Amino acid sequence: MSDSRLEQGLGYQFRDRALLQTALTHRSHSSPHNERLEFLGDAILNAVIAHRLFERFPLLPEGDLSRLRAHLVRQDSLHQQALALSLGNFLRLGDGEQRSGGQQRPSILADTLEALFGALWLDAGFAAAAEVITRLYEGMLNQLVPGQGTKDAKTRLQEYLQGRRLALPQYALAGTEGEAHAQQFTVACVIDILHVRTEGCGGSRRAAEQMAAERALETLDKS
Repeated sequence: MSDSRLEQGLGYQFRDRALLQTALTHRSHSSPHNERLEFLGDAILNAVIAHRLFERFPLLPEGDLSRLRAHLVRQDSLHQQALALSLGNFLRLGDGEQRSGGQQRPSILADTLEALFGALWLDAGFAAAAEVITRLYEGMLNQLVPGQGTKDAKTRLQEYLQGRRLALPQYALAGTEGEAHAQQFTVACVIDILHVRTEGCGGSRRAAEQMAAERALETLDKS
């Protein structure tokens, strides 16, 4: 798949194509690979999210801000953003990693997204990187409620339904892929009374359930 599809998802076109290729290159494929860019991107992501939280919650103490930031920059959150971009379709992986399902592995996808943030900063500066990160994270930022932001998606969905005296969602395994040591699970979250059905995937059933719940919350938020 052409990298231009990824750039459309990011809302940014790279001037230095070599930077983009390096960001998408896993160490199993070749060198230069994306680990140094990942290091840079991690710092940029933390700075941007910290700034957005600082602006959004002017009265929130440092400890609460730190917890909200940790929630947003953790692997699960990065993995969700990477899946929304179909990032696995653009990865450059070694043959062994490709065969073992590396293009869907949460840790690889999360690290690659951070590498893209680092490449963005080198290509166009901090403001451009911050704009892309803010756009990608807008949905998650809008859902934050101080004191509740660190609760996982399943808990938040349960509380949403209980608050409206509705039945709790049902989670069902919809499929598995990959070798036994690197399986990917797909789980459906079904809320019959609201006619909502979403799916999530992850390296464990629990991670897949969390993603399905997050997508259910997004669906309910739009309804």
